[in-house]
Order: sequence, then structure tokens, then C-alpha cells
Amino acid sequence: MISKWSASIVRAGRSVRGSSAPVTYSLIALCCAVFLAGPASGLSPAYGTGDDLLAAQRAYFRRWGVIPAELFEGSAGSALTPATALFVHGSWVHLLGNMLFLYVFGAMTEERMGRVQFTLFYVGCGYLALLGYAAVNADSEQSLVGASGAISAVLGAFLYLFPRARVTSLLPFLFFLPVRFPAWIVLPFWAALQWLAAGRAPDGPGVAYLAHLVGFGLGFGYASVRYGRPTGPTRVKSPAPAPEGENQP
Repeated sequence: MISKWSASIVRAGRSVRGSSAPVTYSLIALCCAVFLAGPASGLSPAYGTGDDLLAAQRAYFRRWGVIPAELFEGSAGSALTPATALFVHGSWVHLLGNMLFLYVFGAMTEERMGRVQFTLFYVGCGYLALLGYAAVNADSEQSLVGASGAISAVLGAFLYLFPRARVTSLLPFLFFLPVRFPAWIVLPFWAALQWLAAGRAPDGPGVAYLAHLVGFGLGFGYASVRYGRPTGPTRVKSPAPAPEGENQP
């Protein structure tokens, strides 16, 4: 779920008009289509209502999500789940929170990397982020779904590539007044919150903060190795720095 201090109403946009980011928009469309067609949206009558719908949701998450206790058993089906889980979301809030951050930060990152490289980067880092979480929680039977590991990698890469980008956020503790900070302040602040939350998180279902940290580190590390100096300043309007977490339904 979205961090409790995050704004419930946010404004998002991109500073560069007319730019092309087909992979980012395709990922958003794919995640939305998968969600709408699945039982988590509650829109398809094929899954029934009440207890039948809840049972269908649990079965759906177990089929397509990551179950750490089963991941390392060696089956091909389980090995694919960190990839399939990237396109499955547990609720409307889970989906919309993740897609908002992908929309805001993904387009500029894709433009810098290129379509093919961004696609491989997104899927690869997302897979490894979920794998890292599963390795630490290897006994967990809870299913894990969501794109936050991959999106956190995009945030990490964005921080390296555009550290002086001006990020406009709406923060609740400032009465939702828009404030503008460079990315090198906003995104490390977000990463620090994930670190603190991971340290306080109990065992069992919840937000997979560790997957956020793994993804963020992978994204920043990859960008720092692959690219030279970061680009000059630009402006990006974004929500408060807290993307939706992986969800363990």
C-alpha cells in the first residue's frame, strides 16, 4: 500500500512535450489491461462475487505472483514468477500508485536509455528485485505481486541520469502545498524512508520495502556504470516520493 504520509491527491506530468516513450506507455497499458481482466479489479463477472471472488483472487495471485518458499524449488514455472508478478497488481490503489510513478519517471529514463535497453533494464531489475526479496524471506508462503521493484530501479536510474531535475511534490505535512526540490534531494529521501520502513517491517505480508531498496540500488548502479556524466537540469512534476509497494495479498 502507499506510504501513509503520501498525498492522496497528486498532480503528475512531464516537462518535455512531444517526447516519445512507447515502452513506458506500453508497460502502463499492459499492467492496466492485466489488472482489468483479472479478479483483483472486481469488474469481471466471470470471477463471481463475495467468497467466490476472494477465492479467485487468492488463486490468481498464487499462480502469477512470487511465492518465496516455492521459488527456489527448481521448477520452471516458479522461476518465471518474478517476471509475471511485475504485471500483476493487488488493488486499484496498488495499480494507480505504481503507474503514476512509472509515467512520471519512466518516460525521461526511457528516452535516455533507448527503447530496447530500457525494456531489458526494467524487466531485469524488476526480476532481480523480487528475487532479492524472496531470497531474504525464503520461508514465506505469501504471494508477492507488483511492479515497484522495477519502478524503484527506474527511480534509481533517474537519480543518476537527472540529479538536478526539479521534482515538484505535494506533501501532506506541508498542507499539500507544491514544493520543488532537485531529484538528488527527493529520491534519496524516498530511499531513506524505504530503508527505515524495511527495518521496522514485521515478518509476513505487507509492503516489500526490501524489493524497493534492491531495485533502487540496481537502477542507480546500472546507470552509473553504463552512462557518463548526468544531464543538465530539467523540471518534473511528480507525486510525493513514495511509489506504491509490492503487494502481498
